[in-house]
Amino acid sequence: MKLTIEAGLLREAIQHCSPNRGRRPDDSAVDLVVVHSISLPPGEYAGDAVARFFCNELRSDEHPYYQQIADLQVSAHLFIRRTGEVNQFVNFDERAWHAGRSSYEGREECNDYSIGIELEGTDEDAFEPQQYVALAAVIRALEAYYPRFTTDRIAGHSDVAPGRKTDPGKGFDWSRLRAQLSSFTTF
Repeated sequence: MKLTIEAGLLREAIQHCSPNRGRRPDDSAVDLVVVHSISLPPGEYAGDAVARFFCNELRSDEHPYYQQIADLQVSAHLFIRRTGEVNQFVNFDERAWHAGRSSYEGREECNDYSIGIELEGTDEDAFEPQQYVALAAVIRALEAYYPRFTTDRIAGHSDVAPGRKTDPGKGFDWSRLRAQLSSFTTF
């Protein structure tokens, strides 16, 4: 599966426009991918709640859990559904609000220099094979688009915000992602 990025947009993704984004600092070059997991309500898949959450359209009265997150303004660059469908919320050249207070290899504020990719899932559940295929294809497309990014610069949310975040969790198989990446060549 070959994917193409043009002007910061993944051509093959379903496009949404999250208001939860901003400019990257002028001196920041993208060189990290942060893998997350999300489902809304927690543990429930399908539906449009995640998309509405990233676009500030989730109503707090729809589910008791939504009252806890109603005032949050977060986003990710991409959301990969369990089917492998890819949705884009923020242009890759912009800063998505996905990592929060974070640090990677001593460098603070990961949102400034990273791409945030949410997988539909939980910290506990295994992810679907098609999610690994889509994630690997996206990572290879990012590698082609951003000269400073390499596939050894992939971390979990738990890696950049330890003690605060646990996703993508024990259900995410890092060795499976590495194997999937090795089956793709750099474009």
